[in-house]
Parts: sequence; C-alpha cells; structure tokens
Amino acid sequence: MREAVQSIYDGVLDRNPGQPEFHQAVKEVFESIEPALERKPEYLDAAILERVTEPDRQIMFRVPWVDDSGKVQVNRGFRIEFSSALGPYKGGLRFRENVNLSIIKFLGFEQIFKNSLTGLAMGGGKGGSDFDPHGRSDAEVMRFCQSFMTELYRHIGLNTDVPAGDIGVGGREIGYLFGQYKRITNRFDAGVLTGKGLDWGGSLARTEATGFGTVYFADRMLGTKDDSFDGKRVVVSGSGNVAIYAIAKAQELGATVVACSDSSGLVVDEKGIDVALLQSVKEQRRERISAYADERASATFTPAGKGGIWQIKADIALPCATQNELNLDDAKALIANGVQVVAEGANMPCTPEAFHAFQSAGVLYAPGKASNAGGVATSGLEMQQNAARDPWTFEKTDAELHAIMDNIHDTCRATAEEYGHPGDYVVGANIAGFTKVADAMLDFGLV
Repeated sequence: MREAVQSIYDGVLDRNPGQPEFHQAVKEVFESIEPALERKPEYLDAAILERVTEPDRQIMFRVPWVDDSGKVQVNRGFRIEFSSALGPYKGGLRFRENVNLSIIKFLGFEQIFKNSLTGLAMGGGKGGSDFDPHGRSDAEVMRFCQSFMTELYRHIGLNTDVPAGDIGVGGREIGYLFGQYKRITNRFDAGVLTGKGLDWGGSLARTEATGFGTVYFADRMLGTKDDSFDGKRVVVSGSGNVAIYAIAKAQELGATVVACSDSSGLVVDEKGIDVALLQSVKEQRRERISAYADERASATFTPAGKGGIWQIKADIALPCATQNELNLDDAKALIANGVQVVAEGANMPCTPEAFHAFQSAGVLYAPGKASNAGGVATSGLEMQQNAARDPWTFEKTDAELHAIMDNIHDTCRATAEEYGHPGDYVVGANIAGFTKVADAMLDFGLV
C-alpha cells in the first residue's frame, strides 16, 4: 500500500485492536482501490477511507432468556450500522457461537460494497449474536429471538435499518423476530425484515438467491472463456442454505457436484449430490452431514480432521461455508487438481494467500462481495414488493436476480479493465463498489 493509505490502515488497527477478521477485510479493500485513489485524490482529502471504516454506530446489548430447563442464559447481541450512504442499512443477522465484534464488523464492512454493487438503494450493516440455535428446541429459539428483538426493535425500521437472515437465522428465526417486532410496535411493517415467510410478505426465490446467484456469476465468468457448467465437476463446501441451492443450480446447468460438507466432516458422492436428500437431512431433520452418507449408497463420509474438501478434484470450487475456510495449502491442492473457477458463496472464505495463489495461477476467482450478492439483492427485491404490496412470481424474481448478477459481473470486469487490471475481479468489485459509496459521501458533505 502507498504510504498515505498504509497510515490510514495503521490507524484502523490502532482503533480496533483484537479484530483480525475486520482488519483482513479492510486491508483487502485498501490494497485494491489505490488506482481509484490516484484518479480521485479528493477521496483522501475528504478522509473517505477513515470515515468508511468507522461505523455510523456500533450497538451491543445483553440478551437474557430462559432455556427449557428453567435456567437463565445470557448472550450478547450486536448490530453494526456501518454506512447509509446509498440507502437504509441492510445486512443479515448471524446466530453462531463464534460471533464477536470483529466478525460482525468485517461482515458489515463487506456489506457496504456488496450492496453498492447490486445497484439497489441499500447501505451496509450486519448483526447477530453468539447464540447457537443448533440443538435448541423451537421454544428456546423463540424465547431467545423475542428477547433479542426486544432490544433490536428500537434501532431498526423501513427507512433506517432492515435486517435479514444469515448463518443460524432462517425462516423460523425471522418469523419469531418479526412476530416480536409486530407485537412491540403494533405495526405490520413488512419491509423491516427480509427473508420472511411467503404468507406474510416474503419473496419467492429469496431462499435460493445466494446459491443461485453465486452460480449465475460463475457461469458468466465461464462465458468469458466460451465455456459453461455443462459437464463440469464441482465441489461445494457447506450444506446450509447457500450451499444447497448452489448445488441445485450447478446441477441444473449440467454439472455434477460431487462433494459438500458441514462442521462435522464431508461427504463425497460420485453420482452427484442428491439435493432432495440433502435438504431432508439439513433443512428438515437438522442432522449432521453423515446422515446423508448413511442413506445414500454412492456416498462416503469423512469426519472433520481426516481430510479436507478442497483436496477433492474439481473443475469448479464454490466455498459456501464460512470465513477463511480455504487457505493457501487448499488453494495449491485445487490448482494442482486443475480447478478453473473459484467463486465465493460465503463471505471471505478464502484467505488472502489463497486468492492471490488462484490469481497467480490464472484461475478465474470471484470475491464474495460480488459473487454472493444475490441474497441481499433479492432482499432488496423483497423490499420493493413489500413497498408496492405486489408479490412477484418465482420466475420474475429469479429473472431479476439473474440480471443483477450478470450486471455485477460485467461491472466488475469493465471496472478492472478501466483501471488497468483486466480480469481481476477483486480490483473490479472493490473499486466499483467503493467509488459509488465514496461519491455519495462527497455529495453529502462532512457527515
């Protein structure tokens, strides 16, 4: 990084100690946008970098609740409202035991530029809790969500902050959260949360959107080489919402997805992942991935620590699990096995060393802020439907999603070319997302 940018980054480190994920996200953006800073020095003059890395507000709160045995439990809640330069804060809620301030801030920071790339009027924010819903009863999840929303409700609103789901927050949790919001406020503000049930303001295709969008983006990348998913061998990490629908769409386009995973291990199925069975195991019965192998003769299960999913030969790799899941050794293994495309379905799943290795090897690599923007894009479309009280068909929403993902791809590619880094989707995504936000901040004055 040039000296002025390095000094600003050092200031971020000093003000935010002990937040490695946030530091990593900021550094990746700062390293990519230097060509834009050279072209428009007013960004530095107006302290845009200092301002965009400091959230508008950081909210932390206690979440007390009672488990089924009558014992009082206490968790910590977060909502980071990072930037409203382009619209109300928009970003998911993550419920997982490892959630902390660093993770929420990295996710919120990434969300600023991801939302910018969609072309929709959305700012960036993120929230969540160190509560883990896995293994909890519906009644326990409901009590937690009600306590969480009892504090969160005062900070959100249609034109202020619109949360959605993320890891650990699906339709069940959104339902409990919205019910408590409605109860407290005495208002049916359908657009205050996205990812809602279809009977009360949700959008068709929202569940599928992040996974579908990742595949649409990757397919557009392949198209630049006159290629497609047809006949390709694909590996997808994770087995949650994003992974399941990435698998489904990849196979719909003619690929064979041979492996997926969860925190307990991975399954390999050379006949191709049976999506219906995977959905039954993970979405309906909420079981570990080993149950898939128990019921599928062509599948084998490998426990965590006994072998990594990125050691499996693949033409296309879609990391859809969590941050920093794919390191340099994993990247080297994929490259040695002939991987052609890596598109991130999760947020920052590749370490910097890994994605630099992909780029150096000529692998088509898409950063998550571009390739997994389909989820938040469809949340934006859900907000449009709520505002108009006009639910769309699945086909219309999916077509809008596909068009948005194609546009994000083309914008990233054109921006990288414009700034002298042809084919570099990281540079293209970061500059395209950043300049739109920075220009709006300049227009608003010093706020």
